[in-house]
Amino acid sequence: MALMTVYHGSGDVVAAPEIRVGRYTKDFGPGFYCTVIREQAERWAQRMPVPRVNTYVVRFAQGLDILEFPEMSEEWLDFIVACRHGESHSHDVVIGAMADDQIYNYVSEYIEGAITREQFWALAKFKYPTHQIAFCTDRALESLEFVNCEEVGDGRA
Repeated sequence: MALMTVYHGSGDVVAAPEIRVGRYTKDFGPGFYCTVIREQAERWAQRMPVPRVNTYVVRFAQGLDILEFPEMSEEWLDFIVACRHGESHSHDVVIGAMADDQIYNYVSEYIEGAITREQFWALAKFKYPTHQIAFCTDRALESLEFVNCEEVGDGRA
């Protein structure tokens, strides 16, 4: 994969990213999450008292196990459901659309049986595009080179 710029919305300067396992499960499991969409990182950051966007250049090392979902698909949905249920995977990096709050509500309704898979896809297809890259291993984090961090907006949006 070629050189790319990615962004991480945070309340902190994150010059040395690390994988933190939180109490909440995420779309692609534990990892350090970034996006190629700067505006999305700014939205993530607005939840913090001092919103910041960290910028990195990515150069993936040879031999990394990279799983990419080029679009929301049945495989993408199944992978997110598994990760949100706490199942682990062995990929170094996972790339794909983000199940934002609204999409995740649809995922939850699907998991609970409140809507069918077909209803999920009918609802999800009208959402704006999102993007995330989860760096899931320390080896994957070595692909990131910190560029800078800047404050954006007022926070706690």
